[in-house]
Amino acid sequence: MARFPIGLPRRSGYLTPMLVDSHCHLDFPAFAHDRDGVVARARAAGVGTMLTIGTRLSAFPGVRAVAEAYEGIYCSVGIHPHEAEAEPDVQAAQLLAYKDDPKIVAFGETGLDYFYEHAPRAAQKANFRAHIEAARSAGLPVIVHTRDADADTEAILADEMGKGAFAGVLHCFTSGARLARVAVELGFYISFSGILTFKKTEALQAIARELPLDRLLVETDAPYLAPLPHRGRTNEPAFVVHTAAKLAALRGIGADEVAAATTANFHRLFARARPFAAAPETAHAG
Repeated sequence: MARFPIGLPRRSGYLTPMLVDSHCHLDFPAFAHDRDGVVARARAAGVGTMLTIGTRLSAFPGVRAVAEAYEGIYCSVGIHPHEAEAEPDVQAAQLLAYKDDPKIVAFGETGLDYFYEHAPRAAQKANFRAHIEAARSAGLPVIVHTRDADADTEAILADEMGKGAFAGVLHCFTSGARLARVAVELGFYISFSGILTFKKTEALQAIARELPLDRLLVETDAPYLAPLPHRGRTNEPAFVVHTAAKLAALRGIGADEVAAATTANFHRLFARARPFAAAPETAHAG
């Protein structure tokens, strides 16, 4: 039986507009047994393009292989702040070696995580700046992870922007309103995950309600952070429809408008990624 997400109407045999999952980890072991099924369920739910994220240079071949295996799936290359000590001393030149690969649309994820602090802060900062330098040089965006590090994230973004413009996104945003505002003023995008659907996230929901729609993305961060009504399950790209629906409800607009806006925003930021064009039978599979 065909499945149509709320707010994504059937038009001329297609689900339009299609959503994008702007941040997921399809190379992770959670998907190894059923990756084809995960992708098929995403497409059936109206999720066309997916961006699978690099977290270690040593594991990047697996990330790249997933992107190569499917139309409409792209990847990033980078070192997560948790891995900044395990894979130390990364230089922009190492990242730039990947810049011409047509499947690679961004550098990262990188940034600062002071909640877990799996790596020393100095190593995280150096790692972050190397990714920004590569992004600026290549003209590709940078994907930023920030947790409990608003002040230092703001300071590094502002300082690096003073050296020359670069684009990027604060992914899985859970920080404060000030960092969101500063990031948007610097030309960044803000991406919301399933956390937006959780109870007791009123402050985050207020930020999502007030930011400019043309600066917003949606993501799963799968296999983590499944949105309501799937919280506690392994997350997958199909579930991004629930985050989009919550964002639409918060802003008092249709889910189709959110889908159209966040998809357009994704392709504006990740310009190398081509829009996914689903055949009618693919769009209604499942």
